[in-house]
Amino acid sequence: MKSTSAVAAFMIFAVSFNSHSAPHCGELSQPGGFGPFDYINASDRTTHLPVVEAYHFTQSVESLTSGSSGKVGGDLDYTLRAFPNHHRALAAMAKLSLKEKTSKPAGATYSVQCYFDRAIRFKPNDAIVRMIYGNHLLKAGQVDQATEQLKEAHDLQPDNPTINYNLGLLYMQRKNYEEARNYAKKAYELGFPLPGLKNQLISAGKWQE
Repeated sequence: MKSTSAVAAFMIFAVSFNSHSAPHCGELSQPGGFGPFDYINASDRTTHLPVVEAYHFTQSVESLTSGSSGKVGGDLDYTLRAFPNHHRALAAMAKLSLKEKTSKPAGATYSVQCYFDRAIRFKPNDAIVRMIYGNHLLKAGQVDQATEQLKEAHDLQPDNPTINYNLGLLYMQRKNYEEARNYAKKAYELGFPLPGLKNQLISAGKWQE
């Protein structure tokens, strides 16, 4: 029979081994790869983005209708390996994940969570990446994680009307009407055009001019 200390030592080893063997979302720079380039950098957008979007992130790929060079997931994967924080491609990959009811769509190299992990590692201060991730998590039913990402987005860009609007929608779903109203008012003060959140608050009897 093993001693208590021997069992404890084995458990520590097992935990350590499992942590080192946990799935990794890949290095951002790959030998022979194109990129990585920054989606919010003007120079990268001008020089490199047109090539990627012409051959891989076409309108049919973004709408998830059909792939350009193969499967839709493969074209989105290429786009996101070249531009890890490509906002529209991240949103499309998230939609594809929900559409196919899998965390790793056909043709993708990584899970959808990994693409967001890679985008955040590549550009931690990109607030729009955080917002898109938060919206995806909310649609997937992970409300607490969604709140965390959307609040991080707000911390990075507190005067972004779309981020304020999305936070308002999140708190509306959580039935925290006071916070929903506060973020809604901020969004509309900043010029957000859609009345949906305001209408929801009016229907709930929680809107105050």
